[in-house]
Amino acid sequence: MQDQRAIRGRGATMNPANRFVQIHLERDPDFDPAEDLAPGTHVFKDETASIIAYNDSPDVGFTASINPYRGCEHGCIYCYARPTHEYLGFSAGLDFETKIMVKEKAPELLRKELSSRKWKPQCLAISGVTDCYQPLERKFKITRQCLEVLADFRNPAGIVTKNFLVTRDIDVLQELARFNAIAVFVSITSLDSSLAQKMEPRTSLPQHRLAAVEKLHNAGIPVGVMLAPMIPGLNDHEMPAILDAVAQAGAQYAAYVPVRLPFAVKELFEKWIEHHFPERKDKVLNRIRSMRGGKLNDPNFGSRMNGEGPFADQMATLFAVAARKAGLAERRLDLSVSSFRVPASTTSQTQKMFPFCT
Repeated sequence: MQDQRAIRGRGATMNPANRFVQIHLERDPDFDPAEDLAPGTHVFKDETASIIAYNDSPDVGFTASINPYRGCEHGCIYCYARPTHEYLGFSAGLDFETKIMVKEKAPELLRKELSSRKWKPQCLAISGVTDCYQPLERKFKITRQCLEVLADFRNPAGIVTKNFLVTRDIDVLQELARFNAIAVFVSITSLDSSLAQKMEPRTSLPQHRLAAVEKLHNAGIPVGVMLAPMIPGLNDHEMPAILDAVAQAGAQYAAYVPVRLPFAVKELFEKWIEHHFPERKDKVLNRIRSMRGGKLNDPNFGSRMNGEGPFADQMATLFAVAARKAGLAERRLDLSVSSFRVPASTTSQTQKMFPFCT
């Protein structure tokens, strides 16, 4: 058995087996945990040839997205994106938050793809998988460079992040806001700093996320909040308090998503809650199962984003009532593609960099 002690600054405590790989490593049972050191972050170059990804999922609110990073140092234990690291030969556990793929060519690839005659102007989701403002963004500034490209083209985008670092780029966000081409959603799962640090060890603290909402609002940038994920029996009771706090901070929109635990995330979450909240373990897991057809995860379109059963209904009702009281109900966000353009300088630059670009 691997040691399941919490690792400071990390969400996962282990590397579960990759479902695509037959051979995996396990810690020696005689290993002394006292000698174990917290794993550092390792950065790898991602030599991807394209940056815009497409999906045809009927229950996702976008069809095109960009993700400057693969893996996420934030280390959120519940993250539904963890299994995507398995396609790279890594684990969904510690590997996901310590082995980060960096797409250094993302800005120039984005410029190329937006310049193509094949591009149909549409809203791009940023952070559809991993957080574009995770700690490495301070150094690499790939997200900022992508936003600068989007501002050149006036192509709309929506951002979801848990990091106050998004406020660094207010100047570029304001330029996009001039053309109704940006919205930022700050993800807030709890107002309890202690709980947030356990669930999301390297994200900004709740008070800093509220400060980000206020700062974005005061800068004239459309800002909303995502209460995601809501975990029954753990943080769902905080919905009214979170919605009230974000409304006071200036949020204009709000949405929520119940927790999703695909593939190895189920095992990671079970180990996590057993360590941090053993007295709540059965209550939380049983409520999740009641929302997911008796299992810890429901991958089916439609139900996967909302859940089913009495606890899902209760969560939906609580959100609806709390959002209405906070003044956040029935507000619709419509970003515009009407100002999209291909800058003249970009056309010549793209032809020089990519002579076969159409």
